[in-house]
Amino acid sequence: MALAESVDRDANRALRARFDEVYGDYQRLRSGLDELQGRLAELRVTERSEDGQVTATAGARGEVISVELHPSVFQERDAKALSRKVTATIHRAGAAAVAATQELVAGYLPAGSGATDFLRTGDFGSLLGRADAVLRRSE
Repeated sequence: MALAESVDRDANRALRARFDEVYGDYQRLRSGLDELQGRLAELRVTERSEDGQVTATAGARGEVISVELHPSVFQERDAKALSRKVTATIHRAGAAAVAATQELVAGYLPAGSGATDFLRTGDFGSLLGRADAVLRRSE
């Protein structure tokens, strides 16, 4: 019986060490996420039209925060051209903000994480890939 008890104690020590390691990783990730949330709330990306007449600022999700028009836009009488310029500038600001968000978030997640892949590709399969692999192994 002494051998079995020794093996059980060794297995328990190994499991406890692994749990402590995983829990430490979780605590580091959790504290990093609090910081990340604050940085995302403050993230702003500003883009300007080529001629500088339109300035658009977007937040972390690509949402429009503000649009500013230089007074010289009112000298032009081409409303459609102005509309295209405003729209293109807003789109660039939104896309740049989303890219900045992806880069920021990727820095807080483990390399090769499904969440990082999802942010880059928008593919929900990348979020579930690891769980699917575990389930396939257990079948």
